[in-house]
Amino acid sequence: MKLQHHLGGLENLGPVDYEPRVFVENWEQRIFGIHVAMMGLSSHLADARPEYPIDEVPTTFSSTWTWADLRKGAEAMNPFAYFQYRYYEKWLGGISSFFISQGYVSEEELADRAADYLQDPARPLPAGGDREIDNQVVRYLREGDSPRREPARPPAFAVGDRVTVTNVPPGEHTRLPGNLRGRTGTVERVFEGNYAYFCSTGADGIGDPMPVYAVRFEPADIWGELAEPDAVLYGELYQAYLTPATEEIR
Repeated sequence: MKLQHHLGGLENLGPVDYEPRVFVENWEQRIFGIHVAMMGLSSHLADARPEYPIDEVPTTFSSTWTWADLRKGAEAMNPFAYFQYRYYEKWLGGISSFFISQGYVSEEELADRAADYLQDPARPLPAGGDREIDNQVVRYLREGDSPRREPARPPAFAVGDRVTVTNVPPGEHTRLPGNLRGRTGTVERVFEGNYAYFCSTGADGIGDPMPVYAVRFEPADIWGELAEPDAVLYGELYQAYLTPATEEIR
């Protein structure tokens, strides 16, 4: 797991820079809209809950795009670049790289279009307006797509069980917080059903539907004397990340 995704408890990083505004620049809203449109037209919605007639939508976008794909773009960045760019600049880089990797546009074409736009930023951008595409994206915004599936795998743990978080080798993408690796906690909730992750993480272990648990950790066991007094830390973790309790790895 790269440094920028494992900051919990590290010392001397200074205060958190909290920006209360969702969008600081107008162009950030457009990047967010592009991401939402890609999710609303993603090919994985053919098997989603609720059902979407995605094959009938007249879009040329034929790839799967989820929050996981967006996160992979950020996680793949060089740590120095990650700390250099603003939040939505990272989104723009990940989305652009995805379109290039999927063959929708070449790197040269993208560079040419960017240079053309910068010569005349006031020039109107291409307009869409296909009602069927718009309706699909709006419906997705309202209804989303649930990862919950009927139980196919019974939970391996019950409320009150002590579990230890695995320390799987870092891969392209993970949903396992770095500061919980090797730590032991107590299961406080077993979520009903199984939960899929719409992007396989390979050796990391998630993708297919599986049980998910809310696990309670004592902050002092994770951060030592840096932990706040009387605090509690909860992690919602896929079953693949848990094993029966063993001695903690420190």
